[in-house]
Amino acid sequence: MSRVCEVTKRGTQSGGSIARRGLPKKKGGVGLNITGRSKRKFKVNTQKKRIWVPELGEFVKVRLSTRALKTITKRGAYSVLVEAGVIKPVRAKRKAS
Repeated sequence: MSRVCEVTKRGTQSGGSIARRGLPKKKGGVGLNITGRSKRKFKVNTQKKRIWVPELGEFVKVRLSTRALKTITKRGAYSVLVEAGVIKPVRAKRKAS
């Protein structure tokens, strides 16, 4: 399974790391020189969680980034998970007349 958040849809991103040597001009040196560039990956901090959804009356298993966990804490599990398409919205029950 890939490292992707089910709510924010964020995954691993690629980037670069720059190696520098020398003393900055501000500190009396001749300046910083770039001596190398290397590729690196920025990985999402994902967690497998069981989240209680009161509207459904059950737990939902999801793979979330820690940012999404913070969002769920702030806005509520049901609204965030429905908006992300992880769960389907609950329909209101009709009254029999």
